[in-house]
Amino acid sequence: MNFTGIDQITHGVEDLSECVRFYEDWGLTKVSVDDNVAVFKTMDGSEVVLCHTDDPALPPAIEEGSTMRHVVWGVKDEADLAVVREKISGQESYGEVDGCPACVDPNGLSVSFRVTQRHDVDVKGSPMNTWDQPDARLDLPSTFYEKAEPVKIGHVVFFVSDLAATEAFYTDVLGFAVSDRYPGAGTFLRCSTPGGHHSMFILETPDKKAGLNHVAYTVRDIHEVFGGGLQVDKCGWKTQIGPGRHPVSSAYFWYVENPAGALAEYFTDEDYCTDKWESRDFQRSNEAFTEWAVAGGIDFNTRRQRVPE
Repeated sequence: MNFTGIDQITHGVEDLSECVRFYEDWGLTKVSVDDNVAVFKTMDGSEVVLCHTDDPALPPAIEEGSTMRHVVWGVKDEADLAVVREKISGQESYGEVDGCPACVDPNGLSVSFRVTQRHDVDVKGSPMNTWDQPDARLDLPSTFYEKAEPVKIGHVVFFVSDLAATEAFYTDVLGFAVSDRYPGAGTFLRCSTPGGHHSMFILETPDKKAGLNHVAYTVRDIHEVFGGGLQVDKCGWKTQIGPGRHPVSSAYFWYVENPAGALAEYFTDEDYCTDKWESRDFQRSNEAFTEWAVAGGIDFNTRRQRVPE
């Protein structure tokens, strides 16, 4: 199956106006907003839909409070959609959402599939003058971003109640590939090969509670991670951790608390995997999570690590 990535996510939120303000500051394009629903999109057309938690049209929540309620995965064309429909038709929860095949995954999350509505975008990151390419950026200063403009929704991360069952659904039924693992604790999954290191990360904690951990938004380069993080700090949103860099996936990151649920992440420079990629096992540790990181973020005004209050 030719999956193209995450086409749309839907959150059930307790404070719609606060979430609208967050996504405006986060750098998404506002498509529409009314008293009940808000729709935003990234540069490539990936959609974020915000609804009140008590909206009867929302699927059941996997946890209390503001959180994600539904994920739409994109496929290349109608032939691929037909294959997905056949693959999931045997699921007890099988149904149709807006005429597209849908079901509930083993973690209780509502998912559906559609021919992608995303589109190609012509954006470029800033070249870096490395030792072997000292003139990649010739006679030009590097880029400094005043804010971020996310290119796409890069991946979603969930706490799961049953790691083995959830992994089996996405690998055996849908055909996702395993990029890396925390054995017995977490699995990094990519929906397409070749493709970015992970489209989804599933993590089982000792309490085995289902929930949203974060949604990650791809930006152009490391400088946009910095510029975006500083801008959201200026707007008053709280950084959990970042900037930093992950040893698993190699990506640079910045995590911010999101009123729509859990965390939002800016990230860039993740590993790109072909069928030659060999999955690895990592033990969960601080060293595996971060090569380096700034706790609490950087203060926009001082340009130093934010001092805990």
